Amino acid sequence: MPVHRSGTARRPRTAAAGILLSSLSALALLLTLPGAATATAAGTARTAAATGTAGSADGKPERGSARMGMGVVEHDGQGGPPRDTRVTQTEGVDVSSHQGNVNWSSLWTSGVKWAYVKATEGNYYKNPYFGQQYNGSYNVGMIRGAYHFGTPNDSRGANQANYFVDNGGGWSRDGRTLPGVLDIEWNPYGAQCYGKTQSGMVAWIRDFLTTYKARTGRDAVIYTATSWWKDCTGNYGGFGSVNPLWIARYNTTVGELPAGWGVQTMWQYTSTGPIVGDHNKFNGALDRVQALARG
Repeated sequence: MPVHRSGTARRPRTAAAGILLSSLSALALLLTLPGAATATAAGTARTAAATGTAGSADGKPERGSARMGMGVVEHDGQGGPPRDTRVTQTEGVDVSSHQGNVNWSSLWTSGVKWAYVKATEGNYYKNPYFGQQYNGSYNVGMIRGAYHFGTPNDSRGANQANYFVDNGGGWSRDGRTLPGVLDIEWNPYGAQCYGKTQSGMVAWIRDFLTTYKARTGRDAVIYTATSWWKDCTGNYGGFGSVNPLWIARYNTTVGELPAGWGVQTMWQYTSTGPIVGDHNKFNGALDRVQALARG
């Protein structure tokens, strides 16, 4: 018996298409509502900035995501692991929001005895993981300190030193707290010398260091790379007699040091070490790390 095929049999397909079009229209309307797209983008940006994975439309990292040594490989390259020396070295790490919550117990068991934690950047950013990282390292027995990523194009050195001290960068005479560090290196957000002349950069660094000492009673450590120091300060040698040097070089030896320093206090030798990536060697046994903490 022939089957009667009327328009009734095609109605489900037509109805489904109508429902799909209605759904798409509703979705488009939702995305155009005030604040909808903005809220989604803001949430994504907050997550990325906190973990150090953020990026902007021009390919530059989001402000606040800078960390020690992020320009080393690009500008200076990378070689083999450090050579064995007769000088005792004490293993340490540096961390920022890039690492998130750190497994300090595993680091301690592996032989890491000291740590530096990013506290601030410029005059606008505080590490959201600072508490877990700074207190966590201390609680497992490490000697720890805080560092500031300097952005000389944003404000005076004194302004950023005060911001640093006010937000975790202070020092206490407990034998377990290292003096603060000024991380001064390539600008990840723009011109590598932050638009400063060489003399202007030296003046900015001096302003930071002078203010930090006035606030804490300690001379801050300077973290830098020799090639950046030469380009952006003219290889100024006036800080070496007072401020300890933390050199960044991912190779078999520390290589040439900036003018004014005959020896480094610390050496960041890799960004791909166990557990957290950034590993360092203190130039001496643990008692020398303790001596720096005591002042």
